[in-house]
Amino acid sequence: MTSLIEPTNGSGPADAIETLLQPSGFAHFGFGPELLDALAAIGYSEPSPIQQAAIPELLLGRDLVGQAQTGTGKTAAFALPMLAGLDPEQRTPQVLVLAPTRELALQVAAAFNSYAARLPQVRTVAIYGGADFRDQIQQLRRGAQIVVGTPGRVMDHMRQGTLDLSSLRALVLDEADEMLRMGFIDDVEWVLGQLPEQRQVVLFSATMPAEIRRISQQYLSSPAEVTIRTKAADAGRIRQRYLTVHAPHKLGALERVLESEGGEGVIIFARTKAITLTVAESLEAHGYDVAVLNGDVPQAQRERTIQRLRNGQVDILVATDVAARGLDVDRIGLVINYDIPFDGEAYVHRIGRTGRAGRSGEAILFLTPRERRFLGGLERAAGKPIEPMEVPSNGTINQHRLDRLRQRLTGALNESGCNEEERALLSEILQRVAQEQSCSPERLALAALELSLAGKPLLLQGNDDFTSVRPQGPGREGYGRDRGARDGASREPRRGTARGERPQGPPEDNMERFRVELGWRDRIKPGNLVGAIANETGLNGKSIGRIQIFDAHSTVDLPKGMPAEVFESLKTLRVLSKPLQISRFRSSDQ
Repeated sequence: MTSLIEPTNGSGPADAIETLLQPSGFAHFGFGPELLDALAAIGYSEPSPIQQAAIPELLLGRDLVGQAQTGTGKTAAFALPMLAGLDPEQRTPQVLVLAPTRELALQVAAAFNSYAARLPQVRTVAIYGGADFRDQIQQLRRGAQIVVGTPGRVMDHMRQGTLDLSSLRALVLDEADEMLRMGFIDDVEWVLGQLPEQRQVVLFSATMPAEIRRISQQYLSSPAEVTIRTKAADAGRIRQRYLTVHAPHKLGALERVLESEGGEGVIIFARTKAITLTVAESLEAHGYDVAVLNGDVPQAQRERTIQRLRNGQVDILVATDVAARGLDVDRIGLVINYDIPFDGEAYVHRIGRTGRAGRSGEAILFLTPRERRFLGGLERAAGKPIEPMEVPSNGTINQHRLDRLRQRLTGALNESGCNEEERALLSEILQRVAQEQSCSPERLALAALELSLAGKPLLLQGNDDFTSVRPQGPGREGYGRDRGARDGASREPRRGTARGERPQGPPEDNMERFRVELGWRDRIKPGNLVGAIANETGLNGKSIGRIQIFDAHSTVDLPKGMPAEVFESLKTLRVLSKPLQISRFRSSDQ
């Protein structure tokens, strides 16, 4: 095997002249104008170290073992030479990429499509479990030079005879160590055993366990080896901290961390599917826009969730490791390890979801006192110390709220969300109120700010001990049993035992009863319904009446006269990642 290192620039005059005469950037690889134009269009100007080292070897047709962390540009390192060597006229698969997860397969396929944007005859198909098998068959029948898939679904198509690899030229194993960890190595070896004898094999992995090393020795022929260490400057883009908190107080600490540290996009990693639901329930009840990504989420919904996160429609994603594998969203500014990962590599993969595309990022690790002994291993895996931090105090949270309010106000001044007609109407209202009340502009502006708080306290008050006081504030009021008692109307639901159980008593005169198709079996709680409905309709929580939860459905009383457009928006609402399915309550529902 050949060990490759990043080339260094010569220091003599002849070297300098030769360097000036050579093509710069990606052009010196000898790529055609179509590839170079596509790279320029997406902003690629200079190859990364992994691309600089791997592309020349792959263009020569050599097998290759590459060791590099995620986010180093390894997808382009194998995709570009594969595209350069394709025969566009041949419509059968010439390149097969195996990826451990559906998300990574889609990400790699999207990368191939972007690089091949100026190659209209080149098609890429992604095949993975959870998607319609027949649709994938149709795509393969239409012809594709590149297939990207998960091992299990690739095996299914090969066994059905719908994936013909007889003309395959190259196989890429992307994130091989993750396929080993997820138990796919036997599947990978089965696929390798069915391929043509003459083919190029490329293996990329963040780590090199003994099993991955064995596969490289058994199935690759005299491969080149490329190892790219993460530069200190790259690692420095992610600020890593940890806080110590007892398990029963983790949710309270999480809410405080989000209040003081939460920004544009947040991923919270939890160990199990059950914990993702518990965390999402708590945050959703406090007014956050939350989505869940775990093994129970259908593939189509997973793709929509990732797109919503990418578009800014969702700010917080609560996920398990497997569900979030291969997730690539530039706007993620904070990764929270709510549960400590099982090993150092998992930790590195998790925090790698932030600090992407040259941005800075934050990573916060929750540790119980007993888990403190694992901190050293995570620091060794990350290659740098993890700083201690305290659970944010009332003062820290209050300052963050004030800063956020100031930023929102500044943003509203610089970029209005209203059209000119609406701005004129708002201005007329302000002038009229100022004249009628004989008040100064400052007093009027202060009243408008107070109105924006919707009766919620701006600042946290009282006990600073988060273990006994849960944070409340603008847009974060906790609706539930305690609050219901303060309102004078109990929100304690009477748990039904059957779908047909009669709700207790008619709604009040000014209220109308609605039915939603979520109940105890869906882990729904009154706070989930109140928080979601209040956020969607703009209703104050106090305006939402009695809530009763049964096994398979619930009822909720809302003010009469709901506008049709508001009701239509509620029909599309999801709570705990499940459709609300709201309808007007009928006597036959009793």
